[in-house]
Amino acid sequence: MIRFIIFDVMGVIFTVGDDVEGLLIPYIHSLKPEIPAQSIKDVYLEASLGRLPSTELWARLGFERAAIPETERVYLEKYTLDSGFLPCAGALKERYGIALLSNDLSEWSKYLRKRHGVEPLVEAAFISGDLGFRKPDPQIYRAALNALGARPSECVFIDDMPDRVDAACELGICSVLFNRGDHDYNGLRVRSFGQLTRLFL
Repeated sequence: MIRFIIFDVMGVIFTVGDDVEGLLIPYIHSLKPEIPAQSIKDVYLEASLGRLPSTELWARLGFERAAIPETERVYLEKYTLDSGFLPCAGALKERYGIALLSNDLSEWSKYLRKRHGVEPLVEAAFISGDLGFRKPDPQIYRAALNALGARPSECVFIDDMPDRVDAACELGICSVLFNRGDHDYNGLRVRSFGQLTRLFL
């Protein structure tokens, strides 16, 4: 019996799949074009594993500390919530626990969940910046299962990246590809929250 539905965030709840390539690098380059893209990726990876706070990410990339709060706010307001998520999660919440499993900075994830009204629908959020592991590392999925007190067979996991869906499947979690990126994938997949709602209700 399914007890929990666990959503990835970037590329599922929010429309941008790779937020580093799609949002963070372009934003930083609009302000500091001289910073190499690889430097941005390297610092982001450290922060997304909880090794530095978000303020230190900006500082390491050369931003003045006094300007960091506003720089960060402007950046985070570039994220777009998929308009289908809140109705879908609201409907599914009548029957299942709703959780999130995301590679992200702890602070950014909290801000986005509150700003977009996601928080009231979610029973638990498992973020790489809090846990120190990133998908598709099996340890982050196991940490979520342990915290929920659930067996793999009692959970459904939804992600937009095939390797992360496959990693969950290997642990026995029923998994669905949210195929926003039009991947060639033979497993269970949907293209919208409407399809997903019909699948589980």
